[in-house]
Amino acid sequence: MHQLPCTLEALVVRTAFSADGAWDALRAALFSPSRDGFLANVALVDGRRYEGLTPESALDLIPAEYQHPLLVLADPVAVASTDLPLLVVDLRSERRRCVRVVAAELWSIENNLSEANMDFEEFAGAVDDDGVFRDF
Repeated sequence: MHQLPCTLEALVVRTAFSADGAWDALRAALFSPSRDGFLANVALVDGRRYEGLTPESALDLIPAEYQHPLLVLADPVAVASTDLPLLVVDLRSERRRCVRVVAAELWSIENNLSEANMDFEEFAGAVDDDGVFRDF
């Protein structure tokens, strides 16, 4: 598999290609500001060469120069739900730890982790009963 690109933004990697409409909705959610005007600072990776990528296999594809504290996967679970619960992989404190977040709230995790305002644990501890972070 090909190495992921090295960007200053957090990577959102499309790993599921069964629902183009869901990918379009996901892109719209990520690039729409929150009520308070916040946006996730992300770069989308949309290539079939990453189909089926898992958190474990993704870690091997991250360039050494990639400095962002997280990686985001748009996997089959994310595109199967209207909430678009993306899989966020921690790359710092507990490398490989994952949490799901609805696409519209990715800005909260991305902004706060990249600025070191909060820890990954705080988001993981704030998930709903279904294991998805929706907001504090």
